[in-house]
Amino acid sequence: MSVLSVYHESRPEQPLKVLTHLEDIAATLAEVGVQLERWDASAPVAAGASQEDVIAAYRPQIDRLMAERGYVTVDVISVSRDHPQKDELRARFLDEHRHAEDEVRFFVAGRGLFTLHIEDMVYAVLCEKNDLISVPAGTRHWFDMGEQPSFVAIRLFNNPDGWTAQFTGERIADQFPRLED
Repeated sequence: MSVLSVYHESRPEQPLKVLTHLEDIAATLAEVGVQLERWDASAPVAAGASQEDVIAAYRPQIDRLMAERGYVTVDVISVSRDHPQKDELRARFLDEHRHAEDEVRFFVAGRGLFTLHIEDMVYAVLCEKNDLISVPAGTRHWFDMGEQPSFVAIRLFNNPDGWTAQFTGERIADQFPRLED
């Protein structure tokens, strides 16, 4: 189940609200320019499917976003509990950063916690299978895949070189809850 916990940046120990209905989550995020929607595959996706098969299963939705927003690159990232670089990958995303382009992720399988720092509020979005999140360019955020990651996500980019982060140097991410395994 997708969950949104909203905090004031000065009170990481207590959320102001916790939402569990997709419509409520999407509406709250839309107020700050973040898109959350649910996608269904046009074809079944088997465990261990290739990048090409995963993309093919969601081709209509991918093509729509690429046409609407000018994304030029799409790929698939898959991280499992036995991934040899899982700790390095997790650490890479845990510090607050921003991008010059939108960060768009669709969870084909598994889950991950996107935490967004917008003005003086923090929005922790637990994304799960079938969730698409689109974080606008310039939004401060961090991502936690958990200590025992297990997810497959489609990524869309405006930049053909893919993911490039600009770290803020702020330690705020250390104060907020992480993804519980």
